[in-house]
Amino acid sequence: MDEKHDRGRRRFVAGLLTAGAAGLGAQYLSRPAAAQDSLQPTPACDDGDEPAPAQTEGPFFTPNSPLRASLREAGMAGTPIVLTGFVLTRSCRPLANALVDIWHADDAGIYDNEGYRLRGHQFTDAAGRYAFETIVPGLYPGRTRHFHIKYQAAGQPVLTTQLYFPGEAENERDGIFHPALVLEVSGGTARFDAILDLG
Repeated sequence: MDEKHDRGRRRFVAGLLTAGAAGLGAQYLSRPAAAQDSLQPTPACDDGDEPAPAQTEGPFFTPNSPLRASLREAGMAGTPIVLTGFVLTRSCRPLANALVDIWHADDAGIYDNEGYRLRGHQFTDAAGRYAFETIVPGLYPGRTRHFHIKYQAAGQPVLTTQLYFPGEAENERDGIFHPALVLEVSGGTARFDAILDLG
């Protein structure tokens, strides 16, 4: 997928996100203002976009994460951020009730491998939208800054991948990094629209 088409698709679904902010559904917490204010609508969308590339799960995945939209806890160190986006088919059709499962390191680059700190999942709303309140992950040796994430449409295979921050010095030195998985970051919002390999 070339950069022009990628930008067009992302701008199109930004309009859906802005227009439908009031209808996130009962599974979401109240929608953070940052996710509403930083995204601009556009009418463009490109059919036939390439699906998001799969990436390694890594050693720190824990199944059965809690259903929640906010991973932040009182007193938690780190820069707050809202991770948001849509889950779509290659033809830009939004996927409702798709599973989105996220886990990542804390501000110090440490994963909670005994509990569910900075781990959670939710299901997309009718417009295919998801949003997590969390923090910017810390760095640890050998890796650039990233989120781990799984997407799964109902009854379909799981896409396991990772999402990256733009402009990170470690991106080019990280052997797993993929430029197609770079987030759009604006203020306190990070954006990724996941294209699944479905028609």
